[in-house]
Amino acid sequence: MYRKADLSPILEELDATDGLDGLQAVSAGLRDALGIDHIVYHWVDGAGDQYGCGTYPEDWIRRYIDKQYLRVDPVIVGCFQRFHPVDWKAVDWSGKAAREFLTDALDNGVGNQGYSIPVRGPSGQFALFTANHNCSDEEWPEFKETYGHDLILIAHYFNRKALDFEENRAPQPVRALSPREVDALTFLALGYSRAQVAHSLSISEHTLRVYIESARFKLGALNTTHAIAKALSQGLIVM
Repeated sequence: MYRKADLSPILEELDATDGLDGLQAVSAGLRDALGIDHIVYHWVDGAGDQYGCGTYPEDWIRRYIDKQYLRVDPVIVGCFQRFHPVDWKAVDWSGKAAREFLTDALDNGVGNQGYSIPVRGPSGQFALFTANHNCSDEEWPEFKETYGHDLILIAHYFNRKALDFEENRAPQPVRALSPREVDALTFLALGYSRAQVAHSLSISEHTLRVYIESARFKLGALNTTHAIAKALSQGLIVM
């Protein structure tokens, strides 16, 4: 069973980061805090150019680019078609090119387990945030259960920072949340249950649900977790 680590220092370091070197350092720190082999942030733009940071071996990164694995990587293809996090075991590895890619990845230090979170930004921007590890099929679900929610939030933090570093980017328009919507999402982000949030705000759970759904609609979020992540990344709520 995983003992959950305190990731708040990682978030503080990420918030203070002002360049790609900082993101690289945060990736390594997060990897160590989670006790896994690799953390990777991978941005692919509309022209196919790649940008990112992480803890994969340098030889594998160069090989991935030189062999144009972006074209055959089943994780990229699978995540591009989805909005929710994707476990690598749920990706289609049946094709010959995909199997050869997987063999090459494993031979070059990539773990046998992966959990990738698709992140979409302005102007069609698409990125992946991935936790990667070598462990059994029995152990990996415990890791996802322990850290899945945190990884979604951190993925959006990483993407927000990467966008901040992009030159000539116009700021995104932000839709204001009401004070009650901010309160509701903040308590949920802190780990309160819906019943605890409703009690803290002295409202019914039905009223709380109305606030959450209203915030989700304003943020264009697929679910409550996505709404919290977007609100954090846009600075609408502050932890």
